[in-house]
Amino acid sequence: MRTLCASTLIGEFFVIGFAGLVAMRTSDLSAGLVWTVSGTAMVLCLALAGVLSRPGAVGTGWALQVALIASGVVVPMMFFLGAVFAGLWWASVHYGRKIDEAKARHAANAAA
Repeated sequence: MRTLCASTLIGEFFVIGFAGLVAMRTSDLSAGLVWTVSGTAMVLCLALAGVLSRPGAVGTGWALQVALIASGVVVPMMFFLGAVFAGLWWASVHYGRKIDEAKARHAANAAA
């Protein structure tokens, strides 16, 4: 699960950075505010990718997905991209857990 989720978060890191560039050009928000919010979200993506095995990490990832969708208020395309990444996050968590369970079963069978 960690590999799939981390890959999704790294993709989000870049999308958030590009959305920050768009927001800086198209919104009335100051560049400092845009980069404070975007930079915080980008750092959160990287930090979360590193601690995915800890309790609460998946829940924090879901909160990040909600925030990504909500950023569509400033950059309307983010409604779509946020929904796409929320779907990717769900798939990463869902199928990642199934893969982890299959690997554990395989390891148990190999050990027996």
